[in-house]
Amino acid sequence: MAQQAVRRARRVFGKSAGLWRGLLLSVAATVAMVVLFALIISFFDVQDGLIRVVNQLIKVGAIFLGVSIAVPRGDSGGIRRGALLGLLYMGVGVLVYALLSRQMFSRLGYLTDVLMGIAAGGLSGMLLGSLKAK
Repeated sequence: MAQQAVRRARRVFGKSAGLWRGLLLSVAATVAMVVLFALIISFFDVQDGLIRVVNQLIKVGAIFLGVSIAVPRGDSGGIRRGALLGLLYMGVGVLVYALLSRQMFSRLGYLTDVLMGIAAGGLSGMLLGSLKAK
């Protein structure tokens, strides 16, 4: 009985640790890609529309990268864990943006960003979780 509890705790905490590692990787990748993109913008004249598109692609790419750490191949809970990572990532991003920019962004804008993160994370988790286990 005690061995089963220990195994179950290892599974739960192991998955939780993977989720946090994935979130940290997503945030680190975002910072690196934003800095790189800022350098590119400083050398070229880039339109606002392109900046918005690239920012969204950076977010989706970072979420996919984080989900690739958080969701093991062949995992049946990939959609749920990926969506959770997307929610946490976008929640952190929205909070940091609101604190740093001190600009009023519409609630609809925040909501669509969070929903996009959940969708990107869920789809990434579904894709990665459906791959055959190694």
